[in-house]
Parts: sequence; structure tokens; C-alpha cells
Amino acid sequence: MSWNPALDPDCPIGDAVDAIETVIVPRARDLGGFEVRRALPAPARQMVGPFIFFDQMGPAEFLTGKGIDVRPHPHIGLATVTYLYKGKIHHRDSLGTDQWIEPGAVNWMVAGHGITHSERADGDYIKQPHNLFGLQTWVALPQQYEDEAAAFEHAPKDRLPLLEGEGKEVRLILGTAYGEEAPVKVYSETFYADALLEAYAHLPMPDDHEDRGLYVVAGDVSVSGQTFEAGQMLVFRPGDRISAQAGEQGARVMLLGGATMDGPRHIWWNFVASSKDRIDAAKEAWRAGDWAHGRFKLPPGDAEEFIPAPDR
Repeated sequence: MSWNPALDPDCPIGDAVDAIETVIVPRARDLGGFEVRRALPAPARQMVGPFIFFDQMGPAEFLTGKGIDVRPHPHIGLATVTYLYKGKIHHRDSLGTDQWIEPGAVNWMVAGHGITHSERADGDYIKQPHNLFGLQTWVALPQQYEDEAAAFEHAPKDRLPLLEGEGKEVRLILGTAYGEEAPVKVYSETFYADALLEAYAHLPMPDDHEDRGLYVVAGDVSVSGQTFEAGQMLVFRPGDRISAQAGEQGARVMLLGGATMDGPRHIWWNFVASSKDRIDAAKEAWRAGDWAHGRFKLPPGDAEEFIPAPDR
């Protein structure tokens, strides 16, 4: 999952111009029965707050002996969170972390100066058919933290703040929203939340963050008289009071945003940085392949192979 397919941005019309700044419609790619939809980065928007990459994985069904199988690869200048609705992924990284990602939990990997990780379905788990459905997001780090040492933090589902009432269930994954704070350490003003809405339930967007977006995972929602279906990301103007209403089947949405970044970011492969020089240095380090003494190590227990850097 390291390419940037072209996306199809769509602009709202009429009264919705006052409420919605951008509508992003991801283009799907089929990886042999495994579908990925990328909403960020997009031509119309590189970031929403600090979020610079946003992929929907699946839903997919895997037969016995099959599953996601992403070999060790590097990251710099970002933090990742893979949030699952169904299935499990085995995460290993160069810090020695060996952790299964499970539905509703947060696995927060801070790349900083450099980290290597793999994401696989393996062992006893693939001895039977299984499903996979979730989101993978990257959060760009502020310049002062780009060269910090890598870190990993796990927060199980039951540690995340849960707000319930009026037909809504909102689980806060990262940052602050609705007067609550998620447990993992973030490096800039951020919010990321999973919201389940019953039929016709109203969900106000947090109004204490500069940049705010909403991604429709399932069902549909209405904003300012327009209806938006699953697979669309809405980005709202700063300062506007926004509320989304679920349709007759209810909806599941992800809320995301925070403070805008301290400048644009360069993206190459799995690297995010405030300068091209940082990207070039990371390219050289990965291509050198000095796993014993270089900038990048391979994950203990998963060091037999790795993904080579692209040619360009």
C-alpha cells in the first residue's frame, strides 16, 4: 500500500458551499480480492489537520492460508494508527514490538527519525477463513519532532473514552474532543473518533479544532441538506458549526482533524518530511541496507525479507 492513485475530488454546490469546503471521493484499487480506497492525500487536500494519509482497507474476506502480508518497510516523520472494525493484523517493528492489532484498539507507532515494521496475518489465525475491514492513517509530525526517537504505544479498546446517548456512540481514538482525551501521546492538536449513529441521529462536529473532516464508513449522512454515502470524505470550513445526521439505516463515520501543520510536507513512498533533504537521506539509508549499524533495523522475528525502495 505505497502508491498514490489519482482521486476524484467533487465540490459541493448551492447552500452546501457554506458548510463544506471539500468533498473527496477516493478511487478504489483491487489488490487481488483486497480493496483499498485512499482519501488522503488528494489533489484538493494534502492534509486534514495533521492527517496526511487515510486508507480504507476492505471489507475483504480471505480463504484459509491467505491474508494481508506486508513485508518490513520503513517510515520517517509520521505516526501511524491502524484502526480495525473486523479481523486482526500482526504488527512487528524494529523496536522489538510484537503486537496483534484488534478491532477497537489503538496501536500508535511513532516513526520519528526512522522505524521499520511489518503487517501480516499469520500463524494459527490464517488456518481458517477470516475477514478484514479497517482504516490506516498517517499523522504528520511537527518539525520539532521529526527526528525524535521512534516509539510505540498500545491502548486496548476498553481504555478509550466512550460517549453514549441520543442514538450516538462515539469512541475517541486520538487527541481531544467533546471534553474527553484519548490515552496515547500525540504531538500536535489532534482528534480522531469512531462514531456509530442510529437512524436519523444528529452528530455535531467538535468546534474547538481548526481543521475538521468526516469520513463515511457505512450508511449515509446528511449535512446542510446534502446526502453523502459510504466512501466519501467531507472537509469543513474552520469555525463553522456543523452537524451531520444519519440516514434511515444509520451510519458509521470517522471524525478527524486538529491544528493545521507548521508548513507543507513532502511525501515519497512511506516517508513524510518537511524537506526533500530529509527524504533523500532516508532513501539512501534504506537502500544501503546496513541493518546492523545503519539508520534502519529490521523487526526482530521478521528480518528475513523486506520491501526494496522504489526506483523513483
